[in-house]
Amino acid sequence: MSRFTLPRDLYHGKGALEALKTLKGKKAIVVTGGGSMKKFGFLDKTVAYLKEAGMEVSLYEGVEPDPSVETVMKGAEAMRKFNPDWIVAIGGGSPIDAAKAMWTFYEYPETTFETLTIPFNFPSLRTKAKFCAIPSTSGTATEVTAFSVITDYQTGIKYPLADFNITPDVAIVDPALAETMPPKLTAHTGMDAITHAIEAYVSTLHCDYTDALALHAIKMVSQYLIESYKGDKEARARMHNAQCLAGMAFSNALLGIVHSMAHKTGAAYTGGHIVHGCANAMYLPKVIQYNAKEKAAAERYTEIARFLGLPAGTVDEGVASLIAHIQGLNKALNIPRGIKEYEGGIINEKEFLDKLPRIAELAVGDACTGSNPRSVTPAQMEKLLHACFYDTEVDF
Repeated sequence: MSRFTLPRDLYHGKGALEALKTLKGKKAIVVTGGGSMKKFGFLDKTVAYLKEAGMEVSLYEGVEPDPSVETVMKGAEAMRKFNPDWIVAIGGGSPIDAAKAMWTFYEYPETTFETLTIPFNFPSLRTKAKFCAIPSTSGTATEVTAFSVITDYQTGIKYPLADFNITPDVAIVDPALAETMPPKLTAHTGMDAITHAIEAYVSTLHCDYTDALALHAIKMVSQYLIESYKGDKEARARMHNAQCLAGMAFSNALLGIVHSMAHKTGAAYTGGHIVHGCANAMYLPKVIQYNAKEKAAAERYTEIARFLGLPAGTVDEGVASLIAHIQGLNKALNIPRGIKEYEGGIINEKEFLDKLPRIAELAVGDACTGSNPRSVTPAQMEKLLHACFYDTEVDF
């Protein structure tokens, strides 16, 4: 038996933000990030609509990129003081992910973060509040997923928290919010979305329901991402839908080792963070090469290539075409081919090599590894990350 879980209600299209007027409750806390939602007026609209719904509103602002355990705990404390019956998270993936974790600690103050890092080990939520998610970026799809990524900065490890309990009750996918994204963010979030869809399609847990969503999302991203990157508003709107479809797919089919690697390298180095979507974009071609050694995975990649109309007369040609397609997107979006080139070389080579065995071990233990179509050992993961750093072929 398998499970397929989505938010009960998903409002989409321009003007969808007004759906906040229909929420029923007494108090709502709005969780948001660094200020773009305030700058462009969306935070004020959110508060106004919630008040029009008859609710008292409190704000929790300043959630950082790659939200920390500390931020989650502070937010949960603010929720316990205000006692909301709606949690409304607006912005990029970070404030929505943070709010999901805050929600858990709000309802269960005695639980521990370590407990939540065990996949599908959350307590039953909705004892105090329901959850509404409003994304402003077109990539993470956390508004429809059972995932939240939280960083422990004391260890430098990102933890993907996974449980169907944290799937939002309501998602509002309004493309007006995504129109404000700068090009670089558009590129990175878009490549995150196509990685979600490709990993979901080849996951060991894929099914008929997730396959349809994943394939259509891959096609949409392939068609609209570059134009969205250039600023085309219609393409931005279609990308906002595409990333949401990809989220529906991976929330139920789960992911693979592209994400395992991105989670464990993201905050591991002193030179700076490797932005999640950019990490996925750099790692995806190498992981396809690695996974394609498994016959079933190679055939699934070839199905994707054929669906996109790429050359795929044989399985080998199909895999090569898909890799070339991803590399072509990366090139058009000014994304580097390897970690060594990332942001002009901010990741120190010696530090990378020194930390490689430990990072590889952590990546193998990541929650996303279990549904990857080809098994991986720490030694293989070391070689794979090494190839991602130097942009070398994966032939093992």
